[in-house]
Amino acid sequence: MSGSTPKSERTRARVREVAIGLLRDVGYERTTMRAVAQAAGVSTGTAYYHFASKDELVQELYLEVQRDHARRAAPVLAAGGTLGERLRGVWGAAVDAFGPFHGFGGEFVSVAVRPGSAASPFSAASGPARALSRSLFDEVVEGATPAVPPRLRAGLPELLWLAQLGITLFWVHDTSPGFARTRRLVDQGSALVGTLVRLARLPVARGVVDDALRLLRAVHPVPDGRA
Repeated sequence: MSGSTPKSERTRARVREVAIGLLRDVGYERTTMRAVAQAAGVSTGTAYYHFASKDELVQELYLEVQRDHARRAAPVLAAGGTLGERLRGVWGAAVDAFGPFHGFGGEFVSVAVRPGSAASPFSAASGPARALSRSLFDEVVEGATPAVPPRLRAGLPELLWLAQLGITLFWVHDTSPGFARTRRLVDQGSALVGTLVRLARLPVARGVVDDALRLLRAVHPVPDGRA
């Protein structure tokens, strides 16, 4: 924040910390700007000075969760391994990072799917969190051994990120102990992806893979390979 003072920065950090805690503990609907201000020990006007709306605080939550995901995924990415192994570790790290928010996961999804919602993972407001999450799958693909075929490297990370959104939706509805069903989906889904990429090296499968990548570019263009 331009012209901010150390005191102002501390206040902003306090409001942010409290808001993330409330979003985690009581959910989206009950986390109002007034409730955040009261819990942070500041006026409502001060809370609005640092964050113009509750949706801005939701974006801070997204960033916090994605940073936690990145921290959990770092050892997996540093260890090398096959595409399937790396993908299983990164998707599994996402389940661990999202875990504390499971009680209100459905509520967040219902907000995110509203047309034009700033909380959508595809919105401009979600750009920083999306870019951080998306970059993990660039690393998954680039560091895999054996190397992913060059013609798949540009489009595959986006497909894997979109698949994670599907896994997250499945997780929201997963009531099994320790999210066991979601973890099975991660294990088997990552193995399947690894197998399909290996098969993509064969001439008989190249057409199917190319069709999938063309479909991705048609519905979700990523001309620079980023979010």
